[in-house]
Amino acid sequence: MKTINLLLGIHNHQPVGNFDSVFTHAFEHAYRPFLDTVERFPKIKIAQHYSGVLIDWFRENQPDLLKQIRRLVDSGQIEIMGGAYYEAILTVIPDRDKTSQLEKLSRSVQKEFGTRPSGMWLAERVWEQHLTSFIADAGLKYIVIDDTHFKYAGYSDEELLGYYRTEDQGRTVAIFPISKMLRYTIPFQSVQRTIDHLRSVANEKGDRIVVFADDGEKFGVWPKTYDHVYTNGWLEEFFRALSDNSDWIKIHHFRDIPAMIPPVGRTYLPNASYAEMMHWALPAHHFKLYDEFELFLKNHNVLERYESFFKGGFWRNFLVKYPETNNMHKKMTRVSDRAHHIEEKGRKKIPRRTFEKIWSSQCNDPYWHGVFGGLYLPVLRYPLYHNLISAETDLDRLEKKKDVSLETTDFDCDGKKEILVETPILNCYVAPDAGGSVFELDFKPISLNLLDIVSRREEGYHHKLAEAAHGHAGNDVASIHDLVVAKETGLEDYLNYDWYRHGTLIDHFFGAGVTLDDVWRCKYSEEGDFVNRPYDVKVTKTGRSVLVRLSRDGAIWRNGSHHRVSVGKTMSFSPDATDLTVDYVIRNGEQSPIEVCFGVEFCVGLQAGNAPDRYYFSEEANLPSPHLGSKSELQGKSMLGLRDEWLGIEVRIECGTPATFWRFPLETISLSEAGFERIYQGSVVIPWWKFSLDKVWKCRVTQRITELKQQRNKQ
Repeated sequence: MKTINLLLGIHNHQPVGNFDSVFTHAFEHAYRPFLDTVERFPKIKIAQHYSGVLIDWFRENQPDLLKQIRRLVDSGQIEIMGGAYYEAILTVIPDRDKTSQLEKLSRSVQKEFGTRPSGMWLAERVWEQHLTSFIADAGLKYIVIDDTHFKYAGYSDEELLGYYRTEDQGRTVAIFPISKMLRYTIPFQSVQRTIDHLRSVANEKGDRIVVFADDGEKFGVWPKTYDHVYTNGWLEEFFRALSDNSDWIKIHHFRDIPAMIPPVGRTYLPNASYAEMMHWALPAHHFKLYDEFELFLKNHNVLERYESFFKGGFWRNFLVKYPETNNMHKKMTRVSDRAHHIEEKGRKKIPRRTFEKIWSSQCNDPYWHGVFGGLYLPVLRYPLYHNLISAETDLDRLEKKKDVSLETTDFDCDGKKEILVETPILNCYVAPDAGGSVFELDFKPISLNLLDIVSRREEGYHHKLAEAAHGHAGNDVASIHDLVVAKETGLEDYLNYDWYRHGTLIDHFFGAGVTLDDVWRCKYSEEGDFVNRPYDVKVTKTGRSVLVRLSRDGAIWRNGSHHRVSVGKTMSFSPDATDLTVDYVIRNGEQSPIEVCFGVEFCVGLQAGNAPDRYYFSEEANLPSPHLGSKSELQGKSMLGLRDEWLGIEVRIECGTPATFWRFPLETISLSEAGFERIYQGSVVIPWWKFSLDKVWKCRVTQRITELKQQRNKQ
């Protein structure tokens, strides 16, 4: 009789900081009903991976589920996989943290389920060959990754009906290819389709292996899947079919295969992830070319033939595609390196809780974006920065840092120097080559990065929005990668793209007639050459204070004429200051006066645009529409404030010379598993002045930051 060996794996994970309601929904619609179904079919064997984030949540909120898992482990139905505790992309975190993440989850699995994992789930299947050593050194014997990786190395479908061994520096692990076909048929197509495929690859020798391994959330959380999988009985039918055909479909655990079937051979695989991820990693213009080329190959019936040569980008290039991702990544590596450096030098023993904060900040979800919200979701970025800034505060306390520290370094690794000013209360990171702007501003008392925002940029899928807006989405159950729906109408009107990265202390010279709406849409006349252009920098220390002087000799173009203008801005820092105080000096380089309209952009990244406890305020005027998602103009005022009672913070923009204040929300249009959505990233506040520049114009602008202790205590 022809037989086939089937290996089943399920990966379950929720991001650090995700809403408790999301965890609960996933528990009720996927995690619990899936296990309940497994338990009714004792012939089913399946590997389950739970990230440490989920295990922690279960322990706190659903301990009975952990007992159920242990019961299924004891009965032999479930094998537990290991991996990175906080579901980190292992390739891009510091090596010492790779080991810590793997060991932490293995210990947790041993404690909760009475068994140490033999193999692991690789977050987002992001593979680079050097990981082999770390995996082997962590005592893990196997890993599962997509057959896509193998096909890029030139393997045929028939050669993927088994497993291989790979090595690095003499350390080896078994590596199993996940069937892309089964990822798309389970559970989206008929059960018979999967049975037919298994029958087609079965052989008399019985040494072939087929692997299915994918996200557990597709069994009940992804759109329309709960009714399909449970109400309509797809999963029951699937398990029943496997059980009824157990005479020729042999279901095994991954850990048992090496003792039963020898590997096909040795392999070395290229850097890769699953095909969709590599598509998402491409820049927007190449994203669309990829779509066009894929359609061309399909239309000519050659996609399958040339599939191994058709590939997208490289995961690490999310750090290029999104400077915000790179900012988070470099912050993470900086804090991790600092902690390890302190400990390795023997100066201090770093508390475990501090390393836990660093490791949790390595959770992969906010570092990339595809069909899931990822980077675009403030709720995922907030805990990352919160943990890192809190860890920095721990390290400050250990090192008894009480003064202002100053560092000139290439923070973002682009070959240009940034200025990092750190005090016991504030971190202020300045990019002289990007308009002398501030790109990170951390308020340590509540561990908040006030510039945790994402600018508006074109995404390769935006061209599909018109189709989604007109409701061209089918009612069939489809893979999440194929769904095109919009969560509200009119989203196409919000497709505004920024030609510069938003931040604080961005110096604008607006053209005549520019309106608030023009600036909101980022479709306006910028007359100066100061935004995104290099500034000279001079740093001085006076006592315990630091002055950062930024200046640029630039120009204003108006009506075809060139007018020389220089802008100087001096920031002052002291150990106990909670304010960002900036003294502006604008000088006219011409003999005759120049009419100018000068504005200074501030961004404040808070968490919600329309919540009643997050709002603008002014002591000089009543604001009829104060919510942070509002857009408005306030003339002739000296202050505009923002308050977030949930976070417990108040931010005031104060001007020594009365100004006109523009305010508008920074909102992105991105794709998530539920469709296209508009997301509030933060608020832009621009005080601006219209004046005749004779010789010199001066003004002090202050961003005053206050912790709202009373409000926070109410939470």
